[in-house]
Amino acid sequence: MRFVWPSLAFLVGLVPLIAPLAPIPHPLLTIASALWIAALVWFAPSRPEWALLLTAPLFAINNLWAMSLTAFVVFAASRRVPRLGRLWALLGVTTLLQTAFGLFQVYDNSPLWQTLVGGFFGSAFFVVFPAVSGMLLGRRRPMVRLLRERNEYLERARALTAASARSEERAHIAGEMHDMLGHRLSLISIHAGALELATATKAPQLHEQAELIRTTSSLAMAELREILGVLRTNPEPESLDEDTGTRSDITALVESSVNAGITVSLDWSGDDLHGADPRTRRAVHRVVREALTNLHKHAPAARARVQVAVQAGRARIQVLNGPSTAVPGKGTRRGLIGLEERVGLLGGSFTAGPPPEGGFRVAADVPLHPPTQAEQAATEVAEVPPPLAAEVLTVPRVLGGGCLGLLALVPIVGALTVLLLFALLNTSQMNAPYFDSLKVGVTPEDEVMDQFGVGQLGVDGCSRYRTSHNAELLYKLCFRDGRLQSKEQERP
Repeated sequence: MRFVWPSLAFLVGLVPLIAPLAPIPHPLLTIASALWIAALVWFAPSRPEWALLLTAPLFAINNLWAMSLTAFVVFAASRRVPRLGRLWALLGVTTLLQTAFGLFQVYDNSPLWQTLVGGFFGSAFFVVFPAVSGMLLGRRRPMVRLLRERNEYLERARALTAASARSEERAHIAGEMHDMLGHRLSLISIHAGALELATATKAPQLHEQAELIRTTSSLAMAELREILGVLRTNPEPESLDEDTGTRSDITALVESSVNAGITVSLDWSGDDLHGADPRTRRAVHRVVREALTNLHKHAPAARARVQVAVQAGRARIQVLNGPSTAVPGKGTRRGLIGLEERVGLLGGSFTAGPPPEGGFRVAADVPLHPPTQAEQAATEVAEVPPPLAAEVLTVPRVLGGGCLGLLALVPIVGALTVLLLFALLNTSQMNAPYFDSLKVGVTPEDEVMDQFGVGQLGVDGCSRYRTSHNAELLYKLCFRDGRLQSKEQERP
C-alpha cells in the first residue's frame, strides 16, 4: 500500500490532460504537479510537518485535481502530529501560503481583496475539513490501543488473581492435612511401634500384623509429606532457633570455615541480633553462609573478612575476599540471586561483584524490623497508579472520534465526485453556425454559458471551446460586463 496511494495520486494529477476544467496549464506543469502531489502523499506519514507546508506551491498551478489531493495529504499529516497547538499553527501557516501561491492564478480584473478572500476560503476548504478528520482519527488510534492495553492488563490481573487464589487454597489444604492427618498418623505410628514390641514377646502370632501396621503408617506419613510438597507453592521455611543469625551463630560459621582451611576473620560491631526480627536474622545467616560457601568453591586460597555492623536500626553485612591465584570454578549465581530476592523482600539492598582492588565482595543491608507482608502489600497497592486515565478511554469518545472523522471527509469526496462528472459530461463543443451567429457587444454571456458551459478558461479570462468539426481548432470568446467582447479562432 505504500506505493499504491502515491501512484493513484500521480494518475489523478494527470486528469487535466484528458479532462480540463479551467485555464489549461502547460502539459509539463501538469506532469510536474502530478509528481509533486505523489511525492507529498509518499512523505506525509514520515514527514507530516513538511508535507503540510509543501502543499502550498501546488496552488500556483491551475491543476485543480492536484490541488484537491492536498486534502488527503493534510488528512494523513494531521493524524501524525501529536501536539494540537503545533498542528493548528502549521495549518494556519499552510492556509496563508496556499492563499499567497493562489495569487499566481489571477486571470481577471477582480479587486485584490476579493481574490484574497476567495483564495483564503478555498484554501481553508482544502485544509480545515481534512485536518479535522485526520486529527480525530489520529486521536482515535491511540485510544483504541490504550483500550487494548487496558484489556490485556485486566486479563493478566484476573489470571494472576486466580493463580494466587489457587496457591492460597493449596497452602490452606496442605496446612489442614499437616495439622490433622499428620498428627493422627504420627500417633498411629507410635502406637504401632509399641504394639510391635509387645507382640514380639507376648503374642508372636500377631507380631507380623503389628509390624505391617507400623510400616504402613510410616509409608503413609512419607506419602503425606510428598503430597504436601506438591500442594505447597513455596518451600517450607528453614529451621530457625534462638541463635540463628546472632553473633554466636556467625562466629560458628566462620570457625567452621577456618577448620576447613580457609583464612577468614570476623569483625562484629554493634549490638547482637537476639531482638531482631526472625526474617532479618535468617537473612544475615544466609548471606554469610552463602558467601563463605562460594569462597570454598571459587577462592579457597584467598584471605577473607566477614563484617557485621548493627546500628541505626539496620544490619549491614559484608563478606570480602582478596584476589586468588586458583582457577575460579563455574557457578550459576542462583544462590546470589536467591539472596538478592530475600533481602529485597525485607526492604533491604544487596550487591555482589568484584571490587576495584580485586577479589569478590558480597554486601547486604537489611532493617532489623522489616514491615510485615500485609503492610508491604498495602504499600504496593497504594503506590501503583491506575493503568489509564478513565476520561480518555470512554467509549463515546473512541467511537465518536471515528464517526466525526469520516463525516469530515464527505465534503471533500463529494466535491471531487462533482468535478469528475462535470469534466466528463461537459464536452464544451461549439458548432460553426452558432459561432458565426454570435454578435460582439450584443450576445449575453449567460446564453453561451447555459448551452456550452464555461469551456476551457484561459489565463486571459477568455473561454475556449472545442469545435465539432475540427479537433485542432478552438473558438475563443471573451466577455466583459456580461456581453461578448470579442471572438476569434485559434489553434491549441
